[in-house]
Amino acid sequence: MTDLIEQEDGKAPIVLTQRTIWVIFGALMASMFLSSLDQSIVGTAMPTIVGELNGVEHQGWVITAYILAIAVVMPLYGKVGDVVGRRWPFIAAIALFTLGSAGAGFAADFSQLIIWRAVQGLGGGGLMILSQAIIADIVPARDRGKYMGPMGALFGISAVIGPLLGGWFTEGPGWRWAFWINIPIGIAAIAVAWIALKLPSHKPAKPFDYLGGILIVLATSGIVLLTSWESIVGRDVGYNWSEGRLVGLTIATVLAIIAFIVVETRVADPLIPLRLFRNSTFTIATIIGFVLGMGMFSALAFLPTFLQMSTGAGVTESGFLLLPMMAGVMITAIGSGIAITKTGRYKLFPVIGLAMTALGMVWLTRITGDMSMVLFGAMIFVMGAGMGLVMQTVVLATQNSVDPSEIGVATSSNNFFREIGAAVGTALFATIFTSPGSSRAVGEKAEARTG
Repeated sequence: MTDLIEQEDGKAPIVLTQRTIWVIFGALMASMFLSSLDQSIVGTAMPTIVGELNGVEHQGWVITAYILAIAVVMPLYGKVGDVVGRRWPFIAAIALFTLGSAGAGFAADFSQLIIWRAVQGLGGGGLMILSQAIIADIVPARDRGKYMGPMGALFGISAVIGPLLGGWFTEGPGWRWAFWINIPIGIAAIAVAWIALKLPSHKPAKPFDYLGGILIVLATSGIVLLTSWESIVGRDVGYNWSEGRLVGLTIATVLAIIAFIVVETRVADPLIPLRLFRNSTFTIATIIGFVLGMGMFSALAFLPTFLQMSTGAGVTESGFLLLPMMAGVMITAIGSGIAITKTGRYKLFPVIGLAMTALGMVWLTRITGDMSMVLFGAMIFVMGAGMGLVMQTVVLATQNSVDPSEIGVATSSNNFFREIGAAVGTALFATIFTSPGSSRAVGEKAEARTG
């Protein structure tokens, strides 16, 4: 795994003025903020939402549907951006995300909310991937760190601001504004992208890998459905391997994965070129992304709800309790980005960051309803500082390790496996969190605190 940014004196694939780059960067930041915000904004509002829409047994699907949708479209956006250009896919992703936000805000029941959250995810996946890939298009490799750093910090900021906004909306104008707030921002982002984002388009030279796209959607959906099985069929049935539907879903998922691998080795222009895994930098970054997504996002999704139920914290207060994590992410993400730009070296940052994130996650397993919030703040600060060192650094390493013509597919593949980890982790965490034993224990603590 190389430790030096290559092409130090090279130019970006698309040469623009510095002013234009900053205008585009602002639009990318706004779009990525929207996508990442909606992975966390429903956390503090969840108890109110599931109570109003009668969805407590399936609350994990509000988050899982969004993450699953993001995951299945990431490789598609990455490939389409590489093949035909990124401008129109980026504008389409913003429009789709804005439409999904409007629908979620007007949802009349829990099923409608889940469907519109999935529509949000179909747009959100494009915002996240294309924002990162466009930076690689317009910024030289050596300078990307100072742009990727703020993007990583923004991701951490949204992870904390999301619960705060979700809590504020829930206690104020109503939880539906957690979705409606995206509409004016989305419209503004479309306008800015339309005017400022002048990227070249071109016709595909080879047939698009439609079969690979279908198979990866089937395989990804199967993985998440299997991890969420108890929430679908109920705990009375559970993982009963004499159940025909469970066995059938498992076989179908395995066959879809195998078929996808076979197709990708034979098509002229694969959706995810398997040869990328021969690249040690790409492979290591992908593994890091999967592990990080599985642990980090599942914890962030349910920490606010845990704090409300076990410590008696208010909806907004539970969001404020996550501020130390935001501080940790901002400090290390921006700091590492500046350091990478100055030195050209990045290998040490994800190594230290992964160790710190793991330490924070292990430490968080010791949280209790009556623990000191200062100690809780220290736990999530450590986790946030580790996240800031890892998230955008592994994307930067991935982009630097591949040919410029494959930046989109490499970026989307790395993020895809991170989101798969997030989907699986969230589904598993939801199963544990909503288990009778866990729910009873948390309920007893909440009752004891309220007298």
